[in-house]
Formats: sequence, C-alpha cells, structure tokens
Amino acid sequence: MAVRGMATATKSSVPPVQLFGLDGTYASALYTAAAKSSALEAVEKSLSKLKSIVSKDPKLAEIIANPALSQSDKTAIVEIITKAASLDSASANLLSVLAENNRLAILPEVLSKYETLVNAYHGLVEATVTSAQSLDAKTLSTIEAALAASEFVGEGKKLQLTNKVNSDILGGLVVEIGDKTVDLSVQTKVTRLNQALNESI
Repeated sequence: MAVRGMATATKSSVPPVQLFGLDGTYASALYTAAAKSSALEAVEKSLSKLKSIVSKDPKLAEIIANPALSQSDKTAIVEIITKAASLDSASANLLSVLAENNRLAILPEVLSKYETLVNAYHGLVEATVTSAQSLDAKTLSTIEAALAASEFVGEGKKLQLTNKVNSDILGGLVVEIGDKTVDLSVQTKVTRLNQALNESI
C-alpha cells in the first residue's frame, strides 16, 4: 500500500524510524514521496494546518470518521479540506488515496505518525512512559536523563518524554522509545506468574 506516484525509495528518502500499522504505512509512504520530491518542509507545514483544522472542528472529525460516506461525498470533503488547509500536492494526494480506499477515518492517526517521522528527521526522539499514576517531576527527570544517555537516543539527538497514565498496569512502568518497549509493569509480572503457575499444574 502506498501513496500514488512513489518509486523505489533511495537511502535519503527512507523514513528515519520504522512505523507499524496501517496508519504507519500511509505516513511512511507520504514521507518517502515528500523526501524524494524535496517537499518535506512543505508537507510538514500542510499537515500541521490540516491537524489544526480537524482538531478544532468536531463535526468535521465526525464526518471524516463516517464509513458510510458516498464516493462523491468523500471527493467533496477532500476538495474542501485541501482548499481550506492550502495543502501541497503530496498531502492532497494522501487525502485522495485515503478517501478512495475508504480510510479517511484513520487520518488523525496518520497525521500523528507522520509527526513522529518529522520529529525523528529533526533529531527528536519520542519516548512514552506509562505509569499507574502521574509521575512527579523529579522521577520524570531521572527517567529522562537515563533514557537520554542510552543507546536508544544517540548522540546529538533530543529526547521528548511523555507520561501517560493507565491504572490497568497496577504499578511499575512501561517505557516505549522508538520501536522498543520495556515492560516493567506489575500487570505483566502478574500475568507471567499466572502463566507459570498454570503451566506447572
């Protein structure tokens, strides 16, 4: 699956990080197309406007997420959004492909994944720390320092750390950085213990 008009990627047009999922596939395809046409900056600006428009208009977001839209409705929506956001050709092409494949609903996710690629391109490494409760500033600072000094970030790059709260993990931490995940949650430890007990019975 790829955005129309793409050929085999050169080394310079290869996405800086590997993404997964359908939204990641579209985001990576757009990045490759933009890099090959030297339009990374134009696409970044276009998608920033597009993200702002979608996030500020709940009705538009609801319309985009409607899988029952007719093809003519999708085409009309794409034309309206393209004009409103003054999208460059690569970004407009992405919208058209999503509409044609009845996948406009994943547009917000695609925009988020593309932002991940852009951040990586600019040397910004994203990391997420999930905890059962919000972490205090001192703890976050300690984790950030440890991650920044690790091989996952690399020299000359900047770390952007986000703390997410999920009470289901019970305790401990789940650290996600790039395509790596370190699961130190109590929930996972309990699950592994239960599995071990079941296997021994």
